[in-house]
Amino acid sequence: MAKVSTVKKSCAVNPLKMSQPIGAALAFMGINNSMPTLHGSQGCTAFGLVLFVRHFKEAIPMQTTAMNEATTIMGGLDNVEQAILNIYKRAKPAFIGIASTGLTETKGDDVDGYISLIRKKHPELDELAIVYVSTPDYIGAFQDGWTKAVEKLVKEMVGPSETVPGQINILAGSHLTPGDIEELRDTIEAFGLNPIILPDLSGSMDGHIPDNFSPTTLGGTTVEQIRSMGGSTYTIAIGEQMRPAAIALKEKAGVEFEVIESLTGVDGCDRFIAALSRLAQRPAPAKYRRQRSQLMDAMLDAHFHFGGKKISIGAEPDLLYGMSKLFHSLGAEISVAMTTTHSPMLEKVPTEEVLIGDLEDMEDRSADCDLLVTHSHGRQMAERLDIPFLRMGIPMFDRLGAAHQVTVGYRGTRDLVFQVANIFMSQIHEPTPTDWTEPAAAASHGSCGSCGSSATH
Repeated sequence: MAKVSTVKKSCAVNPLKMSQPIGAALAFMGINNSMPTLHGSQGCTAFGLVLFVRHFKEAIPMQTTAMNEATTIMGGLDNVEQAILNIYKRAKPAFIGIASTGLTETKGDDVDGYISLIRKKHPELDELAIVYVSTPDYIGAFQDGWTKAVEKLVKEMVGPSETVPGQINILAGSHLTPGDIEELRDTIEAFGLNPIILPDLSGSMDGHIPDNFSPTTLGGTTVEQIRSMGGSTYTIAIGEQMRPAAIALKEKAGVEFEVIESLTGVDGCDRFIAALSRLAQRPAPAKYRRQRSQLMDAMLDAHFHFGGKKISIGAEPDLLYGMSKLFHSLGAEISVAMTTTHSPMLEKVPTEEVLIGDLEDMEDRSADCDLLVTHSHGRQMAERLDIPFLRMGIPMFDRLGAAHQVTVGYRGTRDLVFQVANIFMSQIHEPTPTDWTEPAAAASHGSCGSCGSSATH
């Protein structure tokens, strides 16, 4: 069991974590025809907008309540009302997700009360789904904001409904990319099941070119699908962070659930496939049996290169757990485990100690490591330490294809194993001519195996 410690210092240097409002905003982007909105100053929203644009390389729908000094002191009712009305009139969304920021949380705005007053005053908003989530950015991290947003979506929008045979819920954690979610959907549908995935970034943030421009998200879970989740036969939550939402769904609609901590690695994939097989009442398709066999062979081939390697990982808790468990199973040592926030999964990370800190703390402890794994803000650290660098997580702004990265399922895990093993293989020392001085000198006293000459070749 790993010891979990928090680094105590006056300020973060090269922060590893991102704030709760950013996590909530991205979760809201997984809903079709949605407009995520941050209740705070314009600068708060601008920061998150730039971060997502750099990561996804796409136009990002985000709005703000544009609070200033006076409105913050007097209360934000008017700003929230004006923001909702402007968004409703101009963007015509089906859903508005509002996340608080440190500014308005410090003031103590009762946004749920504001929304109730606004609805009474404007009956034209009756068909518009509006969900507010409290996400102060002075506590918690990105994963926490995502968790709170999904839990609030379930609590406010899901209710009991008639059971739909073959329909299951997938609660997707923030560590899953749009590519990961697409892989999960393909797998579920191969069993003849109909998944409702929440949030579904594979539809809205997968980088496709739409036929028509829309100021809101294009694709994702529809409002109707969210409301119908109570009629599903089962819920599979991917990542410990999705447990609160799964519990809320069971309490509201009676849908039983299972939490699979990670789908990167053999154990989690086996549990996932077994659950689908049980729900569909049919054996797993042959292609997944073959993919599992390919993964096992890949791990056999790669473990020679992983054995004894020291790896330093900096990531959100669920992503940290999944990566570290896989690498440890291949014989590597998790020398440094750095994360952003508390989670029950941290004690299960296969290392002696997990630190909640920043990238400076990670750099101070990673000098003798063979691989660094974190998001793009770790690139300077990798250069200074002259250590190979694997980009993982958000943001990934100095490489293309972040949204399509797949590291889940048998196939995704196989490709990740090969990717990391190839990094290690590329670092194998190639001998220089001076390394062969002694063997060459020894050969000069004997005869050449090719021509029988005693000369040195």
